[in-house]
Amino acid sequence: MARSQETFNKKEKEKKRLKKRQEKLARKEERKANSKRGGFESMIAYVDEDGNITDTPPDPAKKKTIKASSIEIGVPKREEEDFSTDHQGKVSYFDEPKGFGFIIDSQTQEKYFFHVSGLIEDVQENDKVCFELERGLKGMNAFNVKKV
Repeated sequence: MARSQETFNKKEKEKKRLKKRQEKLARKEERKANSKRGGFESMIAYVDEDGNITDTPPDPAKKKTIKASSIEIGVPKREEEDFSTDHQGKVSYFDEPKGFGFIIDSQTQEKYFFHVSGLIEDVQENDKVCFELERGLKGMNAFNVKKV
């Protein structure tokens, strides 16, 4: 005859598992019986107009209507800046092998970078030039540079 597959150790483990499950259910029932609040309704939270979390619902009289088109998601687009086209200045530095240089504006005394790709005519250091400005990665750059 075949012996039973359940050993004493297996029976003991099963008894312990059942006992744990019953204790867990008993604790759950005890928590339900002793709970003071009303369940889901007590867990709801509201956000007031200042962004603070409260347990009181908002006043419908203070409700504001907002148009969906007025909501901006992300960073707003930059408006095009108006750069005047007739800046004049003097080439303070020009490195011909590397192909870049700097121009000092005669009115504001600001330094602007330029590249040989932005030159209309060949220039040298201390030449008086007129140029236009554009926004580059590291600031304002001069382009359409030509001698005066």
